[in-house]
Amino acid sequence: MANLKEIRNRITSIGSTMQITSAMKMVSAAKLKKAQDAITAMRPYSSKLTELLQNLSATLDSDAGGAYSQQREVNNVLLVAITSNRGLCGGFNSSIIKETVKTINQKYSDATVDLFTIGKKGDDILSKTNKVIENRNDVFDDLTFDNVAEIAEKLMALYVDGTYDKIEIIYNQFKNAATQLPQVEQFLPIKPIEGGEAITNSDYIFEPSKEEIVLALIPKSLKTQLYKGIRDSFASEHGARMTAMHKATDNAKELRDELLLTYNKARQAAITNEILEIVGGAEALNN
Repeated sequence: MANLKEIRNRITSIGSTMQITSAMKMVSAAKLKKAQDAITAMRPYSSKLTELLQNLSATLDSDAGGAYSQQREVNNVLLVAITSNRGLCGGFNSSIIKETVKTINQKYSDATVDLFTIGKKGDDILSKTNKVIENRNDVFDDLTFDNVAEIAEKLMALYVDGTYDKIEIIYNQFKNAATQLPQVEQFLPIKPIEGGEAITNSDYIFEPSKEEIVLALIPKSLKTQLYKGIRDSFASEHGARMTAMHKATDNAKELRDELLLTYNKARQAAITNEILEIVGGAEALNN
């Protein structure tokens, strides 16, 4: 059994760890509320805008709808992997890394795949085995639509000039603080509508014209789609970190309680031994 000093040091060390994990949990909880409100408010707008764009684009040829709707043979693929800059958030980052590797090996095994990473943790791992054309760690320092729009414009340019035939976004979709769902979402080309007829087959009047509407909506829709993905990932990160730190705090408390019990037993045994030694010494003097 470890001596009393060693046990006391371990108890003190675990107590310090508990303070850190508890503080991190509270910080993430505060950030999560704001991030959750932002993504919850944004989803309906993003979903409806994407639906409208898919409906309109379904009736236009590639020239009228722009190059963003062209379906090409998939030889070169770009995957946008969205992770976090910091760790201590459970399996948040590892799930995206695993999903990215799985997508490369299974879905695009016959194509050339490059990566565009957003977040330091994903870049640190994925860059060791795959070609990363660019990494943007700075986007989380000031997560605004304008900063994300800059990234979206780069991705759009890479598709239009034929560098890549397909671009997909891989991110964690926020469900709740304890659940994040890895998503592989097509970014370009614009995914055609599935099931049902295009909106333009109904009795609608478009002004100035559906071609001009689509050309105006496409860039905004794509920027909004990427912004939503990063916002989803941002909320998921804080949810995952809050949950991980909550579990870490509980585990530290359980370990501290066990060490306190061990410490009390060891102290009681030491006191008992001292009493026995005193009693034994007194009897020896009397004899």
